[in-house]
Amino acid sequence: MDNVTHTLTAVVLSRAGLNRWHPQSIWLLMLAANIPDIDIVAALRGALPYFIAHRGYTHSIVMAPLMALIPMLVVCAVSRSMQGWKAAYVLCLIGVASHLLLDWTNSYGVRFLLPFSAHWFRLDLNNIVDLWIWGVLLVATIGPLLGRLVSSEIGARSGSGRGLAIFALAFLVVYDFGRYLVHQRAIEILNSRIYQGGAPIRVAAFPTGFVNPFEWSGWVERPELAMHFSMNLRADFDPTAPVRVIYSPPPSPVLDAARQAYAIQKFLDFAQYPLWQVIPVADPEGAHRVEVRDWRFPFTADGVLDKSNRLLSSGFHY
Repeated sequence: MDNVTHTLTAVVLSRAGLNRWHPQSIWLLMLAANIPDIDIVAALRGALPYFIAHRGYTHSIVMAPLMALIPMLVVCAVSRSMQGWKAAYVLCLIGVASHLLLDWTNSYGVRFLLPFSAHWFRLDLNNIVDLWIWGVLLVATIGPLLGRLVSSEIGARSGSGRGLAIFALAFLVVYDFGRYLVHQRAIEILNSRIYQGGAPIRVAAFPTGFVNPFEWSGWVERPELAMHFSMNLRADFDPTAPVRVIYSPPPSPVLDAARQAYAIQKFLDFAQYPLWQVIPVADPEGAHRVEVRDWRFPFTADGVLDKSNRLLSSGFHY
C-alpha cells in the first residue's frame, strides 16, 4: 500500500488504545509502519537495483525485529530517554507488522520468507492506493480533531477518538474479507468460460476500480495467447469481448538467449504474467530487441541481441 495508508493506519492503531503503552506511541507506530520502505535508498544506484530490492529483505519476517529496532532507537534518541523501551519495541513490531499485512493485500506482493525463499505472496485484493480505505482512515484521524474544536467552542468534554479508531480497524478487516469474496467470484467466472475454443490454463483477477469494488481486470492465459478483460461483476461477462488479445511469440533461440540477460532474469523473478515481444532493429544488421513485461504493471526489461543471438545490451525501465 502507499505510505499515506501506512501512516494513517499507525495513527488509528495508536488511538485505538496503543497510546496507553508509551508516551511516544504515535511516533513509534508511524515510523515503524513506514520503515520497511527504507529500501528506497536502493534507488540511488538506479532503477534495476531498486526494483530488485523493493519489498525484499526489509519486508521479510526474519528482518522484522531489526526493522522494529530502528524506529525505537530513533525515538528514544530524540526523546533522550530509554524509559519504557520494551513497550516501545513491541509497538514498533506492531507497526512493522501492519505494513507487511497491508502490502500483502495488493497485487505487487511481499517476499515474506527471504532469505530462505524468494516467493512472492500476494492476495490481489486492493489497489496500492484504495480510496475507500483512505476515506475511512481519514475520518478516523481527522474526526476527533474536529470534535475537539467543536467541544472547545461549547465547553464540552472532547472524546478520545478511540471508538472511531476501532471502527476503522474493524472496517479494514471486513472490507478486505468482502474484497476476497468478490475476487474469488471473479476467478470462478473466468475459469467457467471457454476462450477461442479452449479452456484457460491460468486466470487471474486484479482490482481496478478506485470507487466501484465490483470492477476488476481479468487475465486469461491460453497456450498461444493471453486475453485481458475489463470486468464488472454486477453485469454479465462476455468471454468473446476481450479488451486486448496478446499473442505469444513461438519458442526460439532469440528468446532463449534473451533469458540469459541479468535484467531479464531479475525481472522474471518478479513477473507473474510475463508478456514477450521480439522486435527487429536496424542497427546492427539482423539484430533483435526482446522485451518482456508483466501485464500487471508498466515495468519492462529488455535485451538487444545480434544476428548470432549474442547479447549486446540489456536494461530495465519503469
